Amino acid sequence: MTLQRDLILSKIHFDILKKHAKQNEPNESCAILFGRIEDGRFSVAEIFLTKNAAPSPVNFTISNEELIKAYQESEKKNMEVIAIFHSHPDSPAYPSSTDKQYMEVNPIPWAIYSNVNDEFRAYILESTIIPINVRVL
Repeated sequence: MTLQRDLILSKIHFDILKKHAKQNEPNESCAILFGRIEDGRFSVAEIFLTKNAAPSPVNFTISNEELIKAYQESEKKNMEVIAIFHSHPDSPAYPSSTDKQYMEVNPIPWAIYSNVNDEFRAYILESTIIPINVRVL
């Protein structure tokens, strides 16, 4: 039996991520999500918005400085980095081949917002890409 997984975020967090995606058009936006992981639930408590260090409509890069700052911030707040967020300005909310490569080295959920069809989805890579339910409360 497969463990049911959920990415849980508030409406406020959802709106912040969606706004970040829209403000960064035509390029991808990115962020790191802090919170707790318990029984297959990835509960978002805080969003660490980041800048796409290599602005592109098809890729994103978070600088090493921002990554270090994010991990320090999550540790200081006694939270975990539970997901990576980015947007797809011109494509569906499904991991690209580049996303899949980076998912291998970042084995946490990847949340993707599609500006094209106003869709928010999440995935985790195990042996294959597995969808995670997104719950906005």
